[in-house]
Amino acid sequence: MGDYYADSRGFAGITSYGGQQVRFHHDVGEPGEDEGFLRLDGDWLIEEGTNPDGSTFREVWNPLPNSGGPCGAWQVAGCQVVQVGPHIVYVDSTEGRYFRAATLA
Repeated sequence: MGDYYADSRGFAGITSYGGQQVRFHHDVGEPGEDEGFLRLDGDWLIEEGTNPDGSTFREVWNPLPNSGGPCGAWQVAGCQVVQVGPHIVYVDSTEGRYFRAATLA
């Protein structure tokens, strides 16, 4: 996991780490911070923690197929874009969207 993230549910920002604890600072979109712990379970990344409203969550992240290729994060004019290979998530102040870039032959 890198320093930046975007979630197609409508928030994006910077990730910080403190030992085993991880914190997702919502810089764009839904305000607040998520905080939790990450662990590997085979190829899956398990995230368990607390939402900004105090409720708890458990998310299971599996590797994206064909996720090799360019990676990066950009924040411009209130929008956050994160790309991992052909997978792109865009977040602004109103929503988040997921796109899969066309493969160039």
